[in-house]
Amino acid sequence: MTITVEQPIQQKPLSFDEFLDRYGGDDRYELIDGEVFDLEPTGAHEEVAAFITTKICVQIDAASLPWFVLQRGILRPDNIGMTAFRPDVAVIDRDRLTQEIYWSEQSILTLGSSIKFVAEVVSGNWQNDYSRKVEDYAVLGIPEYWIADYAGLGGTRHIGKPKQPTLSICTLVNGEYEIQQLRGNESIVSPTFPDLKLTAEQVLKAGR
Repeated sequence: MTITVEQPIQQKPLSFDEFLDRYGGDDRYELIDGEVFDLEPTGAHEEVAAFITTKICVQIDAASLPWFVLQRGILRPDNIGMTAFRPDVAVIDRDRLTQEIYWSEQSILTLGSSIKFVAEVVSGNWQNDYSRKVEDYAVLGIPEYWIADYAGLGGTRHIGKPKQPTLSICTLVNGEYEIQQLRGNESIVSPTFPDLKLTAEQVLKAGR
């Protein structure tokens, strides 16, 4: 299996507006602390993200929730400078969009309260998914965050040794994420989607 590593583009730090001017129309780029990362997702990466999206959409429809999965969008937290995340999967609360100052003209979110669920599929630059985004998504108050590490790329302090494919379910409790690591046929328990019936293996093997 070939994994394309997320590479930071070496250049001077960019502001959000500069990033939007240069890369706003291409969802393969995101901005973290002024540094632009070329995500370059592989086919397997996209298959895992698509699998999660499909299963989540079924749950939203079955429960008649006023939510949808964002197809192309930017999360620009107001309290985090020079940063623009592009989550692989993000479930948005339609009822909250009236509070989003950019939404009527651009697919840009600034409030964690607009987001009910986020999933990131791990690529080469796993540090952002396991460290930076765990901290920032918790600060934003996003209730549930999945880290789908289908190739076992994360550091051993995150997924153990020997490294193996791992699905980390991060649930927000008192402002911090409690993290449960799942592998193989272990069942997923999602507080956001309690009727979801999936195993870690079904998610992690979607790209293989």
